Amino acid sequence: MEREVVVSEDAAASSSSSSSSAAAASFSLAETRVICRVCQKQFAQYTCPRCNARYCSLPCYKGHSVQCTESFMRENVMDELKQMQPEDESKKKMLDILKRFHLEEEDMDSEGEDESILSEELIQKVMSGDEIKLEDLSDDEIKRFRQALASGELSKMIEPWTPWWKKPSARSISLSPDGSQLIRQVSVEDTDTSDPMADPESSISEIPEGPESALPSLKQLTRAEPSPLLAVHLVDILYSYCFTLRLHNGDWRSDPFGASTVALSVSKVMGEDAKPETVSEALTACIEETCSPAYRHTGGFRFAIALVDDIISLLMLGGNALVCALCDFRRLIHIGERMLKAEKLGKAERSRSTQKLRAADRKLYFMTCWVHEQPNEAWSSLARLVEVQKASLEELDCGSQFQRAGRKNDAQSKVLIEEI
Repeated sequence: MEREVVVSEDAAASSSSSSSSAAAASFSLAETRVICRVCQKQFAQYTCPRCNARYCSLPCYKGHSVQCTESFMRENVMDELKQMQPEDESKKKMLDILKRFHLEEEDMDSEGEDESILSEELIQKVMSGDEIKLEDLSDDEIKRFRQALASGELSKMIEPWTPWWKKPSARSISLSPDGSQLIRQVSVEDTDTSDPMADPESSISEIPEGPESALPSLKQLTRAEPSPLLAVHLVDILYSYCFTLRLHNGDWRSDPFGASTVALSVSKVMGEDAKPETVSEALTACIEETCSPAYRHTGGFRFAIALVDDIISLLMLGGNALVCALCDFRRLIHIGERMLKAEKLGKAERSRSTQKLRAADRKLYFMTCWVHEQPNEAWSSLARLVEVQKASLEELDCGSQFQRAGRKNDAQSKVLIEEI
């Protein structure tokens, strides 16, 4: 609504040029400021990118955007379902991954059928807790020990780790409105400044700590609008985080540099600066890496499906749990970068590793700030989208298993020697 202001000539002549310009500036500022559409009390500072509603704060955004957010996520889910056709490129790629993995698995099983793995005597030595060095073993025992490592038999002796996001206490994570921790022990030395190799068990808490200081708003970090693909990139990052923790049985501090290297190799968003556009594309790239020869020993496709379950669990816990997970991931990257100095690497390789780790740290920090500003309704919608992709992947795996069973039956039904 336009407003007109009439000023008499005498008043205009009596006022100075400076006061006139100041009055015009203040009038212009008052004209451009809009009242918040939700609370009708404060001036609006933000605009919803979907419905263009003007609002003043995060509570007002949440108040207006329940229907807006749900419809937005619903459209994304429907778009993903429409894209999941039999001729979809990502579906073809996943079928190829499954075929390669199952063929390699069959080859390993056939090669290991006639070979002994680990002797009972060596198992007893390990179970008794005696210190054993490779120099104390014979050549045959060393060979068997390495075979046991490759086959995963020794991993059965390790008590499996329960992820923190599966524990009941993860459902009640609380952070302050600015994203920082509510309670912090100042008497205990910070884990980032202490030696990560000294007493690792005492540094592992049940739930990772959140940010130590307030998280800035996205407008303080960048002038550009956040990418709408950040939710997809978050799926890639969470997969890498869960993979790394599972691989190290929850204790990534035992090998910080190795853990950070694994994390960057699994996450294409952080390691290769990839920009997947759909959840299916992000998961396909991560699962392909999990089924590769480098990580095939972890469990292959079955392990990958379990990691997708982990992503769903984290998303269902809400924004506070996601912020804590991303902070824990940043600590992993920080300590990995610090331990890089002790690694025997060439100058060029050390420089590349440092650049990758620092770039990953910046992305994780930006992602943490972005997650903190999103409403909780967004995470349940994203979790449902990941569940749809998981069901599609399991369906592909079942079809691949049936094909393998059919090939085995055909091979067994062939008569090599027929009695006449």
